[in-house]
Amino acid sequence: MRGTLTQQTVPHRYGAAILPFPRLPTLCTEAPMYRLAEERIAKLVRAGLGSRLRTGKRGLEKESLRITRDGSIAQTPHPAAWGSALTHPYVTTDYSEALTEFITPAFNRTEDVMRFLHELHQFAYEMLTPEELLWPSSMPCALKDDRTLPIAEYGSSNIGRMKHVYRVGLDYRYGRRMQAIAGVHFNYSLPLDFWPGYREVIGSTQPVRKFVDDHYFGLIRNFRRIGWIVPLLFGNSPVVCSSFLGGRTTRFKPFDACSHYLPYATSLRMSDIGYKNKNQAALDIAYDDLDNYVLSLSRAIATPYPEYEVIGLYDGEKRIQLNTNILQIENEFYSYMRPKRTTRPGERPTAALRERGVEYVEMRALDVYSFAPSGVAEEHLRVLEAFLIFCLLADSPQISASEQWGIEYNELTVAMRGREPGLVLIKDGERVGVKEWAEDILAGLEPICDILDEGSDTPHYRQALRQQRELLAEPDALPSARILRELRERRMTFFDYTLELAYAHEAHFRSNPLRPGLRDYFKGLAEESLAEQRALERSDEIDFATYLAQQAMPALPEAGEH
Repeated sequence: MRGTLTQQTVPHRYGAAILPFPRLPTLCTEAPMYRLAEERIAKLVRAGLGSRLRTGKRGLEKESLRITRDGSIAQTPHPAAWGSALTHPYVTTDYSEALTEFITPAFNRTEDVMRFLHELHQFAYEMLTPEELLWPSSMPCALKDDRTLPIAEYGSSNIGRMKHVYRVGLDYRYGRRMQAIAGVHFNYSLPLDFWPGYREVIGSTQPVRKFVDDHYFGLIRNFRRIGWIVPLLFGNSPVVCSSFLGGRTTRFKPFDACSHYLPYATSLRMSDIGYKNKNQAALDIAYDDLDNYVLSLSRAIATPYPEYEVIGLYDGEKRIQLNTNILQIENEFYSYMRPKRTTRPGERPTAALRERGVEYVEMRALDVYSFAPSGVAEEHLRVLEAFLIFCLLADSPQISASEQWGIEYNELTVAMRGREPGLVLIKDGERVGVKEWAEDILAGLEPICDILDEGSDTPHYRQALRQQRELLAEPDALPSARILRELRERRMTFFDYTLELAYAHEAHFRSNPLRPGLRDYFKGLAEESLAEQRALERSDEIDFATYLAQQAMPALPEAGEH
């Protein structure tokens, strides 16, 4: 039964908001999004193009806090044996010296991505002092105060100093606690030879470059609509150390003497205490198309913001922000998904997108998976790949203002209450049960998984999809519920439980060392990266102030300009 629309005040990420919110639940019904995806899949198969979907590129960026054996955040620098955080292609830091980031190349096969990520962890542990290990959760270990999270350093080159000052600016703007949260980014692109055939199959007359850009933005809009399913299925951060909340415990329940939680939360990382940034609530970044996205993001980077102007650019002689604008650079914009293009040396991400179009999408909604030594489960990546293809093929109209309210409501609701019995979300201005809607989405992935499994001896994608459908049928078996159940059964705090997992993962990697040839390869990369950083530091010919002036945002393009 469909509900009658009424206007209700409902909890909103940034305070109370008036959303169209019907009073009666309704089941998901056939929608253009699903019908069009089904039609396009059939056309691709008839045209013999299904095989091209199997050769898309997949890559990972996975963050982990480096900790001491007592569970404190490591205060030591990024290990020199790992190489330079500035120039190493695969091992770097995110916000903090202690927040390590492992980056894989893009591979055509999921198993190759997972193998490389595992090898990076093997190398990291072989080179890491025995007094330190990696924290296997998105939400950080105990934080005494913000100063216990050392801001990342990148040496004395201009680009290295710029990366450091940007992070100092984040501290002044948002504090360090949010920056201690770790996550996993899944990078995905369709193969280049897919696009001309797909364009022909659906009868488009657009130039190929414009066609590709528009369809990647269609994928992004659809991910915004239904991406809440990612924390629902894969989120595993329902509980945090009380120290992380810094006394802001009003909405949370005490789990034990030093942990707080929400009973039905899936991913507190994706809630308003984590990845979502309240300071950016007023940003109006457009996802209509590439031109308007670049224009709206560029405006945010070029527009002064009073709160940041009060902070200023300097504390004495120390530079503390790159600028006083809404965003210092593009990466400061927090979003579930970004359109990406590989940049050239010194090139801004917005300029790269504008000049050469979308190359891939970066999906940023994954928690670190605490139960896997490398923090990622292969079966999760297979479902995510099918899901992103579904988002690409499905109908994706522009997002209206009223729909945007529903998107924000759904994101926060699933992050904080996703497993709540009878929970409803907002879909097309009406209420729909989260379980029923998720079942519809997963059903839509079946034909895509069939295509991706074709020619394989083992139906990995269908198996991964079946596993998620079984977990959805029993929400108490989802990863977020498993965390809470094991904490209760073992009568452990979040801190002690996660530290025990850290020891177990360390033992896994230390007992499975790298092959000698591979160890030499990674050692060589580390040495080369350190030499490259030293060369950069010697090659700077201008002072830092001049360098920053040259990096300032250029004049804004007009919408539609190329």
